Amino acid sequence: MGKGDRKTRRGKIWRGTFGKTRLKSNKEKKKEEKQSKTNSSQVTAS
Repeated sequence: MGKGDRKTRRGKIWRGTFGKTRLKSNKEKKKEEKQSKTNSSQVTAS
């Protein structure tokens, strides 16, 4: 178990993914929501 393991925290960090072992913080969730809102508004405005 280590960097290549998809189920471990270290593996999640290495891959840059999130899940049960590595939850997203509230700050990261808010950033994503802001980005998705601005991206969706730009697409509908065009």
